[in-house]
Amino acid sequence: MFTKLFWKDATERAVKTFAQFYVTLAATQALNVFNMDWTTLLGVSLGGALLSYATSLVSAQIGVKGTPSLVKE
Repeated sequence: MFTKLFWKDATERAVKTFAQFYVTLAATQALNVFNMDWTTLLGVSLGGALLSYATSLVSAQIGVKGTPSLVKE
């Protein structure tokens, strides 16, 4: 959990989660950039990224040691 590789993998997952939240929420607002609630959009997306980091930290104790994956080899 305290390796550079762990945090690189966890950050990749968090960025992907952020993008998934962002795209999903933006699509629900019909991509009208003039009426979009940017604060909520970014806040919820960042919350998703934080949840991703939390999941990676918990997963480090379950899957392959030192990785954010739940899958064992």
